[in-house]
Amino acid sequence: MMNRPRRTERRPELLAAGAATVTVVLWASAFVSIRSAGDAYSPGALALGRLVCGAVVLGAIWAVRREGWPPRSAWRGTAVSGVLWFGFYMVVLNWGEQQVDAGTAALVVNIGPILVALLGARLLGDVMPPRLLAGMAVSFAGAVAVGMSMSGEGGSSVLGVVLCLLAAVGYACGVVAQKPALARASALQVTTFGCLVGAVVCLPFSGQLVHEAADAPVSATLNMVYLGVFPTALAFTTWAYALARTTASRMGATTYAVPALVVLMSWLALGEVPGPLTLAGGALCLAGVAVSRSRPWAAARAAAPETTPQPRPEPAPDSV
Repeated sequence: MMNRPRRTERRPELLAAGAATVTVVLWASAFVSIRSAGDAYSPGALALGRLVCGAVVLGAIWAVRREGWPPRSAWRGTAVSGVLWFGFYMVVLNWGEQQVDAGTAALVVNIGPILVALLGARLLGDVMPPRLLAGMAVSFAGAVAVGMSMSGEGGSSVLGVVLCLLAAVGYACGVVAQKPALARASALQVTTFGCLVGAVVCLPFSGQLVHEAADAPVSATLNMVYLGVFPTALAFTTWAYALARTTASRMGATTYAVPALVVLMSWLALGEVPGPLTLAGGALCLAGVAVSRSRPWAAARAAAPETTPQPRPEPAPDSV
């Protein structure tokens, strides 16, 4: 009976970890779909189509659940994250990945979690324990290894590197802006209206989307729809759910699992056999995430359920 309260206390933590896992897996799958849809759709059109699909799905769920409008105090953070993360980040990242090879893009974009940690500590007061810093260092080393193994000769440009760097900055600022909004509104509300704001920002690309959709193969359009439904609607919601229950720095470090999963998915789905350096880098990414999300041994021992039997109280003497 003594174990039940401790299990109840850990349930939110386990749910948040599960939500973060769903997010990381779906975001990793997005890279495979982007490579397919990106051959038929330009960066802005692909971002708009993805966001429109995501907004339709999220809007339907929001209407069925009748969650209502977010409180006014949450609008600023929701709008900023919608502009910078849902809109700016997706367009600039798609554009940047057309200018540089996949390895360079992965390397530059993975500066994002470091920027999240720095901004979170400066603006949100996030605590940065040594384990988090060590885990991020290990994961970033793994991301560098993956990037070097995937880099091709002559496949990079200054413009592409700058675009990927801007994407990392937009992602970091969007996450830090979203965190306070989640203290005042639900994950579904923040994600739904953030996605809608991003779609509005991308409306100038509507002409390109209509023109390119008429000529695009069905597989590319289906990949765009998949990007909107799963890596956007579902994954951004589970991300917001987990972010509301932990720090921005810790959630940013979790995304370092994405490069390792991308390597695995590319191997399974595209037949791209990874080399030793790629596998080693992916393993480092996962190891760093494990370190950053672990707790000190003393804290883990204190949180462990007690197994020592409690002494039974002595029976009260019979009254005379």
